[in-house]
Amino acid sequence: MNFDLPDLRLFIHIAESDSLTGAAKRAHLSVATVSGRLKALEEQLRARLLYRNSRGIELTPDGERLLRHARLIVRNIEDLKTEFEEKGRGHTGHIRIFANTTAVSEFLPAILAKYMAARPAVTIDLQERLTRDIVRGVIEGSSDMGVVAGPIGSTEVQALHFSTDKLVLVVPKGHVLSNRKSVCLEETARYPLVGMHEGSTLVAFLREQFERDGRILPLRIQVYSFESICRMIEAGVGIGVVPDSAAQRYRRTMRLDIVELDEPWVVRERSILVRNTHDLQPCTRALIEAIRPGLLDAGQAPPGATAHWAAPAEPRAPRRV
Repeated sequence: MNFDLPDLRLFIHIAESDSLTGAAKRAHLSVATVSGRLKALEEQLRARLLYRNSRGIELTPDGERLLRHARLIVRNIEDLKTEFEEKGRGHTGHIRIFANTTAVSEFLPAILAKYMAARPAVTIDLQERLTRDIVRGVIEGSSDMGVVAGPIGSTEVQALHFSTDKLVLVVPKGHVLSNRKSVCLEETARYPLVGMHEGSTLVAFLREQFERDGRILPLRIQVYSFESICRMIEAGVGIGVVPDSAAQRYRRTMRLDIVELDEPWVVRERSILVRNTHDLQPCTRALIEAIRPGLLDAGQAPPGATAHWAAPAEPRAPRRV
């Protein structure tokens, strides 16, 4: 038994009209066409759907039953249509984001708060991951987009560069290193380090740099935000390596000094990773525009290429941050 949506809509018109003539006017059809389609519907259902009398038409019990179902079906179709129209405008949808430590703990929360407040039907799954896992997730499709810092090391994703930051050393006011213009990472090894929690991108990177020189990362305590790191440093617990943007912000309210790191990897080019900009959901496109307006319009890299649409302040770092 197959039902056509137009026939169900027509039956609703018939039920809500006083006559077939009234239904024909609402449906913009001839009375003969309405009568013929009603007869075909009754034959298909093997049931009489209405009575005709001098006052017009009256639904039979089977007609009442069909009307209930027809209205429900049409309402569901309209809801489905509306939902996908909203999705097409970026107002609904689900986005899974794999991002590095800085993105998760620093700038993404404020961006996502404003973005989601304007789109109540959009849900987001934000997960902190290491850079290699972010890249893999985008390539394999387990993540809709990624946010990383530093070189990508893959030609299977498109990298949309949106800002540049750098790593700096933060020490308490008056620390022995405060008067230094710059220091290399090796010189910090004698001081206890306040770092991000285990599994964060930054801790993994710093551990890699120390181990490369045959040293152990001198972690004294690990916390879950750059603000917590800076508060620990202010209290004299240790020193820390954080993004310059975070260090500058917390120095305004805390007794901290910032020292440049004399290393080739300090520059952090932040990029949004996607598999292919042409296949993005509307809600994902809207989020990218919220992170940096005009980023998708600035240029389109072909699949498998890397696009950079904002010039870095310094040469690209040779290692992954």
